[in-house]
Amino acid sequence: MKKIQILALAAVAVMMSACGKKDEKAAATTTPAAEAPKVKVAKAEVRTVEQLETYTATVESDVKNNIAPQAYLRIEKIYAEVGDRVGKGQVLVQLDATNLNQLKLQIENQKIQFNRIDELYKVGGVSKAEWDNAKMTLDVQQNQLRNLQENSQLRSPISGVVTARNYDNGDMTGGQPILVIEQDTPVKLIINVSERYYPLVKKGMPVSLTIDTYGEEVFTGSVHIISPAVDPATHTFPVEIRLANADRRVRPGMFGRVTMVFGQADHVVVSDEAVVKQAGAGDYYVYVLKGDVVSYNKVTLGRRMGAEYEIVDGVDAGSTVVVAGQGKLANGMKVQVVK
Repeated sequence: MKKIQILALAAVAVMMSACGKKDEKAAATTTPAAEAPKVKVAKAEVRTVEQLETYTATVESDVKNNIAPQAYLRIEKIYAEVGDRVGKGQVLVQLDATNLNQLKLQIENQKIQFNRIDELYKVGGVSKAEWDNAKMTLDVQQNQLRNLQENSQLRSPISGVVTARNYDNGDMTGGQPILVIEQDTPVKLIINVSERYYPLVKKGMPVSLTIDTYGEEVFTGSVHIISPAVDPATHTFPVEIRLANADRRVRPGMFGRVTMVFGQADHVVVSDEAVVKQAGAGDYYVYVLKGDVVSYNKVTLGRRMGAEYEIVDGVDAGSTVVVAGQGKLANGMKVQVVK
């Protein structure tokens, strides 16, 4: 009897094992395949876009003068301080006039001698060579006097503002200028423009500027000088932008941004959500959907316009681009589009 019970239990175990395997097989055949990633898409539209480029530069004086004598002399008096506004021709510095006064006395003595020789020459008392030598000596001394007069009183060659003072009264002049005068009406900014725009930049061309000090306020300037040469290392050329600055609000040393318009072009425009930056490379990509498969397209970006990007190259007009769900995608992957 006991043997029959053991056989019955074994039969039951075999049947349960067979049923378990059948259930596992059925479960395996009914498990769904991995779902394709879900994405949201939008159409890439073509629009007319202004071709803008923005450049950064530091504001400079249009003219900058260093006030210094031709020779090292002692300073008697400086008449201007840093920040003072001075006019063209205004006396700024009085230098030691000792040499000037000595030369004046020498010239007076030379005039007396020349007049005596001149009278003798008229009656044949001296030769023409002696007369010429006396006249030349007087002329040389008078030229020296004019030079010393110009260098004993230093005047401003421009109207502007004093931006530096390197000496005090009583100092002996050295290698630095006594004063620095900068013209602040107008001012200028030097920018470097890509060589591909060379044919488009014209003298007098209007530009807009913003100065960091004044936030988003826009100033209007113009192209004043265009360099005739392109830098072979950077493939850019310098352009001088002039700002009238009649109200003198913009000061040398301020940081500015210059925006230039180079016409218009019809380019693809996509949402900024469609643009993916490749980590560590600095390249930009857009996933383009064809059928139910995405391709990883490298793109050349143009302007950013609010929540949109101008695409210069890499996406065709009318393409369907992925705007959400890119994190799980790879090139050539099938996707599901959701609204």
